[in-house]
Amino acid sequence: MSTPFATLIGRPPSGRTRAVLVDSLDYARSVFLQGKPVPWDEPTKYANVARQAQAVLPADVALLPLDRLYAHRVDDDTQLAEAMRAKSRTGYALRTLLTHPGTTRAVIEFATVFARTQREPLVLQIPSPLRWLASTHPASATTAAADLDADDAENASMYVADWLRGFAALPVAAVLLDDRDLPGSPPPQRVDLPVYSPVANVTDHYGWSLGLRRAAGIEVGTGTATITGTVVPPAFWLSGDGALPDGDFLLAEIPQDAVPEDVIARFHALG
Repeated sequence: MSTPFATLIGRPPSGRTRAVLVDSLDYARSVFLQGKPVPWDEPTKYANVARQAQAVLPADVALLPLDRLYAHRVDDDTQLAEAMRAKSRTGYALRTLLTHPGTTRAVIEFATVFARTQREPLVLQIPSPLRWLASTHPASATTAAADLDADDAENASMYVADWLRGFAALPVAAVLLDDRDLPGSPPPQRVDLPVYSPVANVTDHYGWSLGLRRAAGIEVGTGTATITGTVVPPAFWLSGDGALPDGDFLLAEIPQDAVPEDVIARFHALG
């Protein structure tokens, strides 16, 4: 069992006055991998890089960006990509992706290795169902992703909910739905967290919190209240400028071109 997310925010394991969630993959690739590709096909190597980053930037949770792992697998597996294009029905590509046996096994194995090698509670980041639907939609359909609506989002959330059950054995504290705009694509319609009730039913069943990440920050439902996380301004990491924002916890998105010595010093200032 993992520590409940609300407890982590109320009593950060780091001892800080506010908990810090760190999104440092691009920075870690620049600093620890020296610009080499992220080792998505090597779970242990990825976990080791994450531990290196955690040692330098001690976050209160371990964030696992499964959205980026899936993007890699789609780009790398031509047979999977072809299967996703087999039918033009809305949602077919996403359902094919989430029910693909080999991909599902590999992703669960990756998450399991990661969870076993991190000391911090696990937060899974995945695309919001509507964003995931929009990103896979062009693989099988000709209608514009921007035309997808709340009904499509709810349908997609049923596929995501079924898929999430595969992580039941892991010590997950929260599932974070990334709803930020897709680069180079018109954004789909915005929907609020209640539209994703099938996903919420699964996270509630397993005792996981469910959050929605947007450009300005994160909202996490805990069953009794909503916890908000706000983004530390990029200028804070690059030049030391910018006041720390209000919020129940902070989201540190470390720019890949930030100077390591400055990042370490400024990270300690978060406490």
